[in-house]
Amino acid sequence: MLKKLRDALKKTRTGVVKKLSAVVSRHPRADEAMLEELEEVLIGADIGVETSEKIIRGLRESIRREAVSDSGGIKELLKQQVLAVWDGSMPVTMEFTKPEGRPYVIMVVGVNGTGKTTMIGKLAKRFGEQGRRVVLAAADTFRAAAIEQLAIWAERTGAELVKHQPGADPASVVFDAFCAAQARGADLLIIDTAGRFHTKVNLMEQLKKIKRVLQKRAEGTPDETILVLDATTGQNAIAQADYFNQAIGVSGIALAKLDGTAKGGVVVAIKDSLNIPIKMVGIGEGADDLKEFDSSEFVDALFAEE
Repeated sequence: MLKKLRDALKKTRTGVVKKLSAVVSRHPRADEAMLEELEEVLIGADIGVETSEKIIRGLRESIRREAVSDSGGIKELLKQQVLAVWDGSMPVTMEFTKPEGRPYVIMVVGVNGTGKTTMIGKLAKRFGEQGRRVVLAAADTFRAAAIEQLAIWAERTGAELVKHQPGADPASVVFDAFCAAQARGADLLIIDTAGRFHTKVNLMEQLKKIKRVLQKRAEGTPDETILVLDATTGQNAIAQADYFNQAIGVSGIALAKLDGTAKGGVVVAIKDSLNIPIKMVGIGEGADDLKEFDSSEFVDALFAEE
């Protein structure tokens, strides 16, 4: 799986490591001109302006304190500064303990085209293989194709599906799905929601309604609200995450399509800017290509030499 992560970050790494090496090689000593160029490389990798400035400030201090001047040492110090963005963070996990008398509830949200339904399918497969009883709620009722796609994933993974007709009230689907999952003694209920642009106020209100319906059935639900972001959108993903978090509260992020972008640095920017834990990363097209996020593994893969 670590090799898959390295492979997934190849496009980002090509744009970062090679450019960093070139910058360090051009400068016989670690001066301000070199640091400015390094900052430009970080910004170009979608790490973001503020986060890049913070990393370079830390690098400047580390170089001064440790009197490092060789290229290998500078790159290692830079790697340490990127990893320091996660200082104090708890390790993330998607493992859960089933609450007494009800299923654990994960609501999955995001804008159109991020890969929410595929992410749900991968989660259902993962937990199904652990022997968990999984129920999927097809609360994306705007598109018949979304219901059909979720039905395919349910069949593939052995999960149970609760659905209504296209155009039905999504909150009603969620209500029925929760009741069904509870009655059947299911371990996990995963809710698919309609893709919505974060600027559509009425659609965001619908998500709030779904949460209200859940909380009437069981206080504290959903247990997780996972926002699926498309890594290929780079810095725009931060604006999406900020809006969703303010509107409904986001407990974690699943970053999809990391293998298809040179903008993988946005992972660092999301953590630094919003402090929302990245729970999972999608590192390929396969049903098993879903990995719990590990900051050390990510930074190692980002800076790995080819």
